[in-house]
Amino acid sequence: MPQYVIEREMPGVGKLSEADVTLASQASCKALREIGPAIQWVHSYVTDNKLYCIYRAPNEDMIREHAQLGGFPCNKIALIHRTIDPTTGEA
Repeated sequence: MPQYVIEREMPGVGKLSEADVTLASQASCKALREIGPAIQWVHSYVTDNKLYCIYRAPNEDMIREHAQLGGFPCNKIALIHRTIDPTTGEA
């Protein structure tokens, strides 16, 4: 299944409390359940003012639907073509 990086501009997100992070996670999971198993949230990276989320989904439209249902911004979506890491260069 295709994987995507979603950029969400959320000023101050890096300073959210644990309670706020829990609520956001719950909202995301609720939206995922409503859409169905075709979309999966892998994980998210939290920076000062943005979230970078990794999702598996059949298409970008489903990611936008999730954002709308969950009440999250969805500023950019990029298809992940491949993953590389330090072991990629090993012979």
